[in-house]
Amino acid sequence: MTVRIAIDAMGGDHGPPVTVPAALSFLRAQADSRLLLVGRGGEVEPLLASAGELKPRVELLHTDEVVAMDDPPAVALRGKRNSSMRLAINLVKEGKADACVSAGNTGALMAISRFVLKTLDGIDRPAIATVLPNIKGGVTTMLDLGANVDCSAEHLFEFAILGAALVAAVQEKEQPSIGLLNVGEEVIKGNDVVKRAGELLRASSLNFHGNVEGDDIYKGTTDVIVCDGFVGNVALKTSEGLAQMLGTMVREEFTRSPLAKVAAVLAYPVLKRFRRRLDHRRYNGASLLGLRGIVIKSHGAADALAFENAIAVGYEAARHHLLERTVAAMQPFVEQLEREQRRSPAAA
Repeated sequence: MTVRIAIDAMGGDHGPPVTVPAALSFLRAQADSRLLLVGRGGEVEPLLASAGELKPRVELLHTDEVVAMDDPPAVALRGKRNSSMRLAINLVKEGKADACVSAGNTGALMAISRFVLKTLDGIDRPAIATVLPNIKGGVTTMLDLGANVDCSAEHLFEFAILGAALVAAVQEKEQPSIGLLNVGEEVIKGNDVVKRAGELLRASSLNFHGNVEGDDIYKGTTDVIVCDGFVGNVALKTSEGLAQMLGTMVREEFTRSPLAKVAAVLAYPVLKRFRRRLDHRRYNGASLLGLRGIVIKSHGAADALAFENAIAVGYEAARHHLLERTVAAMQPFVEQLEREQRRSPAAA
């Protein structure tokens, strides 16, 4: 099976100088892949000069229109219908690509993806999910990470289903455990939305572990952690900042004195492995779940290594038939979700 991935080559803070080298590096690593780069030909074409034997597996689709990082979603959706982001998503809709990857404006990407691809039956709002490393040597999948700031209990229940489907498909875990992020493990803890979400999860056939706290994200207590987009985004950005701070502090301590520099040389292999484990670029690439197509959001400031990882996330999702498996996973819950949505005006 050849996996076809559409790439918004103009997206992100850096555009083609990052997206094109990342694309070529990915092609070298995955022989069963084909990429469709969408962007300004004058900027992308020169960077493809080094493609060599990879050239038959990469196609350039020219457009001059680009969604800026500060464009409001409404402007990107209605005013830029030929943007590189919109055309890349259209390729998924038309069946010409199995997944789309963009480092562009998150709000615009979600708005356009939702408009073009639509949501799956039973899903009111798509969610953003990504993996974070844990001390068990594995990863924890967390959602939502910013797509939905205000959520109902029904939305959190939807996120749990989507997260479980993602882990089951990509990590091949048949019954992923799910934790509901809260201010305590006890059932009585949390606000009314979280308490109600807990009730829905306990009444479902999902493998619900119960409430979890912030430190459980990195303990690997559960395979999936569910929260609203406000909490999830704050937790994610805090984690990135903490990792950067730890890296800076370690460097400072090992350069503080001549003796410390000698110790740094001796400890270099350990420090290198430590840095790799904390490198957030290795975990770049968040899935927009709940859509009728695979869309991957890369960090806007991603470098080539990070963006290549985002492409790999899209590749793995397509290769493992994430969309089809999500639809199948949704079936037992569609009636329950629709019933709860009708019962709760907040879910509309």
